[in-house]
Amino acid sequence: MSDLKVEGFKASGIIAGLSTVFAGFTDAERKAQLKKTNGIFELRISNPQKKEAIWTIDMKKAGTVYLGAAKPKADVTLLMSDETFSQLAEGKLDGQKAFMTGKLKTKGNVMLATKLGGVLETAKGKAKL
Repeated sequence: MSDLKVEGFKASGIIAGLSTVFAGFTDAERKAQLKKTNGIFELRISNPQKKEAIWTIDMKKAGTVYLGAAKPKADVTLLMSDETFSQLAEGKLDGQKAFMTGKLKTKGNVMLATKLGGVLETAKGKAKL
């Protein structure tokens, strides 16, 4: 899905891969993932040029990923650098460690933020991100 790609962001390739995985879920897999996660994540990612891109992962109603701010309102907003997101998605950085060291900031339901790792892990198991 090229409509998820934003020039100058490594995260856009990872997020496009995540969208492909979600699109390939069976109805049962989608329902299980939605029930397990039950949240809307808004990712605000900044690149080294200080530009920001926003993606939303809806794991509450649709099980989709889209470019732009969350509609309806996100349950949790995560703010991080492009590099931090890439490391989280690749499993090279632990979410709690990123949060504790200030590399990851959250607004909203902090406990829900911990479920993003599970979402990324599930997608990683289905496809090479």
